[in-house]
Amino acid sequence: MLQILKAVAALLLGIGLMNLGNSLLGISLPLRMEAAQYSTLITGVIMAAYFGGLLVGSIYGRRLIGAVGHIRAFAGLAAVMAAVALVHPLLFNAATWGLLRFISGFCVAGLFAALESWLNERSDNTTRGQVLGIYMIVNYVAIVLGQLMVNLWDLVGMEGFMVASLLVSLSLVPVVLARVEAPDLSESKPLSLRQLYAISPLAPVGACVAGATMGAYFGLGPVVARQVGFEVFQVSVFMGSVIIGGMLSQWPMGRISDRFDRRTVLLVVLTLALLVSAGGIGAGTFADPFPPLMVVGVLLGVTMTTIYPICVAQAFDYLDRDRYVAASSGLLLSYGIGSTAGPILGALAMDSMGPYGFFAYIAACMAVFAAFVLYRMLARAPLPADLQEHVVSLPRMSPVASELDPRAAHDEPAAGA
Repeated sequence: MLQILKAVAALLLGIGLMNLGNSLLGISLPLRMEAAQYSTLITGVIMAAYFGGLLVGSIYGRRLIGAVGHIRAFAGLAAVMAAVALVHPLLFNAATWGLLRFISGFCVAGLFAALESWLNERSDNTTRGQVLGIYMIVNYVAIVLGQLMVNLWDLVGMEGFMVASLLVSLSLVPVVLARVEAPDLSESKPLSLRQLYAISPLAPVGACVAGATMGAYFGLGPVVARQVGFEVFQVSVFMGSVIIGGMLSQWPMGRISDRFDRRTVLLVVLTLALLVSAGGIGAGTFADPFPPLMVVGVLLGVTMTTIYPICVAQAFDYLDRDRYVAASSGLLLSYGIGSTAGPILGALAMDSMGPYGFFAYIAACMAVFAAFVLYRMLARAPLPADLQEHVVSLPRMSPVASELDPRAAHDEPAAGA
């Protein structure tokens, strides 16, 4: 384990710093917009622009890196993202912020494409799973810490934006100074959504639903918390509760899904998420909604974050290993479409029903997908458990992460491993 950490330590430090800055910026912006009394719908559209940029960056960012070289592209994208973080408080209007969020999303996708490619280069078939596990832990911890950092400064000041920019800039240092070979960025053409639907209809639909709920959470969660009366510290803890719930649930939920029909497991997960969302709506009847919503946050993390990896495994059950990377890339596109739509749809629900309409939106997503799961259970016989592929949790910043997946076919040990 120590040898593995030594091989990827510089890259993981860069990833951690990048996620710290991006997470701090991601929670600061909706809080700042809420303080400025932006409408929920405008906030949702602005936050959706980030996921739109992430979606476009996942398609074209890798090509940019291949065209100009990994070091130049990484340095350029990090510089742009750091600059964008500083522009937010200087040009505080909705149209500008929407454009800035789109640019940020594009940069993040390109940056993580480079970082994940480097991680893949420093891994081989015997260590790839461990590297992926460490990478996921670094992601989770950095996101939670970045959200908690919002408490260190006044929301109306520039300090939070300056620190976010500083962290993104510092992420360059361990990466550009590390002795890493240029990653192989040869592209694997993703399976189209039509192809994925023909192979496993459940997988792309579930990936889209997972994106629609997680995108709404990241984009609107701080607004929901402020509108129900939370202080800034409570907002950051509420946002972190979902991440913590997700971190704790990935391994046990994956193992359960490996032992039983995945659709049955998904149906249970969706039913629980539906009940938890109903509990979120009911939290409005409490004099202090913070305690019940903390429980709701953790349980939503346990359920919502497991949908995507189970759907990926469901697709893999019906594919040859040499098509896993292409399938993962296609499913990430479906997730990106959902995450772009999620903040807007969630905002419309909140405009109609108030802040607790957010949980009604989550419940509606779970109910619709549960009905589709039931339909698929009637349309196709279950696959025997011993023929199912294992569930593995993957990052969703760029399609390159799918190459770290230990389930995929890797013909040769990675260079430099």
